[in-house]
Amino acid sequence: MVRLERTWRVIFVGLAIIAALAHPANAQLDFDTSAPYAILVDHESGTVLFQKEADTRIEPASMAKLMTVAIVLDMVERGALNLTDQFFISEHAWRTGGAPSGGSAMFAELGSQISVDDLLHSVIIQSGNDASIALAEGIAGSEPAFADIMNEFALDIGLTDSHFTNASGLPDPDMYVTARDLANLARYIIHEFPDYYPVFAIEEFTWNDIRQSNRNGLLGLGIGVDGLKTGHTESAGYGIVASTTEGGRRLIAVLHGMDSVNQRNEQARALITWGSRSFERIPAFANGAIVGEASVYGGERASVGLVGEGSIDIYLPRGNRRCLSASITYAAPILPPVRAGDRLAQLNILCDDQIIQTAPLYAAEAVGQGGIMRRATDALWELAFGWF
Repeated sequence: MVRLERTWRVIFVGLAIIAALAHPANAQLDFDTSAPYAILVDHESGTVLFQKEADTRIEPASMAKLMTVAIVLDMVERGALNLTDQFFISEHAWRTGGAPSGGSAMFAELGSQISVDDLLHSVIIQSGNDASIALAEGIAGSEPAFADIMNEFALDIGLTDSHFTNASGLPDPDMYVTARDLANLARYIIHEFPDYYPVFAIEEFTWNDIRQSNRNGLLGLGIGVDGLKTGHTESAGYGIVASTTEGGRRLIAVLHGMDSVNQRNEQARALITWGSRSFERIPAFANGAIVGEASVYGGERASVGLVGEGSIDIYLPRGNRRCLSASITYAAPILPPVRAGDRLAQLNILCDDQIIQTAPLYAAEAVGQGGIMRRATDALWELAFGWF
């Protein structure tokens, strides 16, 4: 199949959106970061306001613990686990992740039993490797078995380019994530577990008479940050997954690969502040409104309508209303059957030909396979004109 640029116009906020198959250049207005990998996402809509190497595979370090937390909270939510359940601190948890390891630890005693709730507090606040391993072993019997659960769960919640091998994020050449997947994981945790999420904002936790501060240096700075997780290894550098409600909406920022704690805190603060203050909100498409269409090769209909994940609001850099345009991109050909809700395309919002925001688009309705005449007609059009 051959990709062909096709255009149609959709009117919103008094401006024309051009829907096409061409991929525009990827850039942001008036902002950059020294972090090698970064993304800034609107929590409610999933729209991307800034990205830099967001799909490059990176070592997650302790940010992998967010997946451990997500699995535990999901089990609690389903009633498969109780926060009061007690898990043992094994030799492996103690030696690999505890006091003898020299890494971030809860300092749990070998052979002791600790509640799931306390283990979660340690993982979230102290970044306890021993607590993470204890949760993994308590749930699955071993870390490798728990890693299988992590990978299955990652696929279930839509993380498309991550692979986990342990519960703590300790270095492993076979473990990787992307900044985009970490942002989506944070969106999942915030959305699915609102009652437990406030734990991420707790600034210190004491266990075994050892008081440790939350490693998220953005808490308490007055910029609305209330989570989520930092990470660091020598090979990965310093990273953070942070969320803020500053500016009247929740944003999620991921930055990774930095050289120091100070650089991590400053670059994350700058990205969050920029995202909170530099945009004005413009309603664009209501929930269920058709944004554009995508061709369906050999379908019972020639095209399928595209809708957003709920309503779509544009967050435009202040003072730039006249610059606005957009494109829709998708991988052609789209083949039937198409199910309602299938993710098919991406809406790119541009200002002066620079992408300032993206939003996923989904099939508005199902499209089944066409009859033999429809398939034959589409094949002839493709042969003659390469339209699909």
